[in-house]
Amino acid sequence: PKVMCAHYKGTNADGNRAAKLARERESQKQKFEKLKQAIYDENKGGLKSMDKAFTTHSTAVEDRFKASTVGLVTAADFKRKRELAEQAIMNEKKIRERALKKIRKRRKKDRKKALSALSFDAEDPDEDENESSKIKESVRKKPKLKSKKCPFVDTSFLPDKAREEEEANLKQKLRREWKERQEIMKKEMIDVTYSYWDGTGHRRMIRVEKGMTISKFLERCRRDLCDEFHELRGVSAENLMYIKEDVIIPHSYTFYDLIVSKARGKSGPLFHFDVHDDVRLVQDTRIEKDESHAGKVVTRAYYERNQHIFPVNRWEIYDPSKTYEKYTIR
Repeated sequence: PKVMCAHYKGTNADGNRAAKLARERESQKQKFEKLKQAIYDENKGGLKSMDKAFTTHSTAVEDRFKASTVGLVTAADFKRKRELAEQAIMNEKKIRERALKKIRKRRKKDRKKALSALSFDAEDPDEDENESSKIKESVRKKPKLKSKKCPFVDTSFLPDKAREEEEANLKQKLRREWKERQEIMKKEMIDVTYSYWDGTGHRRMIRVEKGMTISKFLERCRRDLCDEFHELRGVSAENLMYIKEDVIIPHSYTFYDLIVSKARGKSGPLFHFDVHDDVRLVQDTRIEKDESHAGKVVTRAYYERNQHIFPVNRWEIYDPSKTYEKYTIR
């Protein structure tokens, strides 16, 4: 047999209470609907009556203009009366727009007052957007308050945006000043003594900027020497070599690079361009001195032909990471 379960519906008091609440909700709903319809009828009637009033006035203006221009009228009078009529219509439109704005504002206020006691959300979405935008603007304009710190505690290790920005600006300023000083140093002039080497030395001196590259320096030397040594007329700067203290200086280096780094070669410093006696012959070769020799300018063809003969057999490519502890003569 099928088993039926009993459903408990509560006592009579519970039923009466539920029925009473239902009647109250229905009564509130009816009141709200009546109030909503009354507001709608009032607004609709006000706008219609206003439209009728302004329409009647506009029609009257048009009628007066037509009546005043019946018969023979000069062009000037017609034009003046037409301008007056158009001006009256424009004034009428402005007055109508102002009145409509006032009615809309009053309608919003009345709706808020009437519905403030009810639980229905009937607020205007446009007003919500305006209020939210005003709140966002006020929050955006409100200055951020810095967290208070104890003045007796060292907080230099903590991140600080203002301090980091100040340090970054200071670093940028110092970097610009350093670059400006380096550019000024590069434009300073120095006297370089060199010797064109073709088996024997032909010493010359030239005045150049510290920032000049070895390639440009060799081109200047070639121009100075080609009148006396005709074999250099058909040789470019790429086929010339600059040897200083038994090391071959690459063309990309500048005199400024050698001076700043205080570079050293096998037999003396590369950052001094004046001339002294050969320290390897007149002094102890184990003691390093700030005395230098005239740099040699040679052609690549001469270097390749005499790599097995002194002093060419001592020359090697400059390596800034290499140090020369002793000076020796082979």
